[in-house]
Amino acid sequence: MSGQQTICGIDLGSRSVKIALMLQKAGEDRLELLRLESLDTIRFYREYGRKQGEKLVVDFEALGLPVVDHLISTGYGRNTLELAGGEAIPELKAHVLGAIYQTGLTDFTLVDLGGQDSKIIQVRKGKMVDFLTNDKCAASSGRYLENMASILDVSLEELGQYADAPVELNSTCAVFGESELIGKIVEGFPIAELAAGVNATIVKRILPLLRSFAGEVLVFTGGVAHNRAVGKLLEEGTGRRIVIPQEPQFNGAIGCCVRGSGDTSFSPALNKQI
Repeated sequence: MSGQQTICGIDLGSRSVKIALMLQKAGEDRLELLRLESLDTIRFYREYGRKQGEKLVVDFEALGLPVVDHLISTGYGRNTLELAGGEAIPELKAHVLGAIYQTGLTDFTLVDLGGQDSKIIQVRKGKMVDFLTNDKCAASSGRYLENMASILDVSLEELGQYADAPVELNSTCAVFGESELIGKIVEGFPIAELAAGVNATIVKRILPLLRSFAGEVLVFTGGVAHNRAVGKLLEEGTGRRIVIPQEPQFNGAIGCCVRGSGDTSFSPALNKQI
């Protein structure tokens, strides 16, 4: 490679589309982050999707993106888009590449909690050796937190502040969980304890899934990783060290850029630890 090249990674989620634009310079072992953007999925397809024959292509000019040298996509909608000169890769691969790049770790268990699904991936020596995904139930996803925050009339940011003295919520279904939360409000429990209870239910549903995944380090990604209370409770519940990449919500899109660069041997980036 001579000079430099721009790489665009797109994570086509069911609720949001994450875009990462990165620059690779000759002789440098880090990609330079140029732009991160998240768009509502419906808006993305409506405003930037263009029908071309039997395929849907993305209008990158309308998105304000420059001509790129490499274009990689992943996620829920990766097979519905024809990207000129692009490549579609599996979600799990993109998330593993993103986590390795962002943390510099090669041995860890990746916990990705997104808008409507969750993924747990075991990584050893930089390779995926086992995984578990759940897209059937929203009770351990960002959508669940959004709905519960709405019921409590608090922002997602405020919800993420509460981890102490959680009210016990036993419903394993997101729909019944909302009804149970309303019942607890009627009983007069403080908002702080109710919010902590909501955060604790996320962890309660993840812990059984982690039992078959050994290791001392959990890399926590996805939009839910912005909830500090969930991270704290996850660390307490597992007894493992939690590492949160600098851009947890864009991990898949960044992993696409790593794939486009053709090189996964990068130095560690800055991480946030609980």
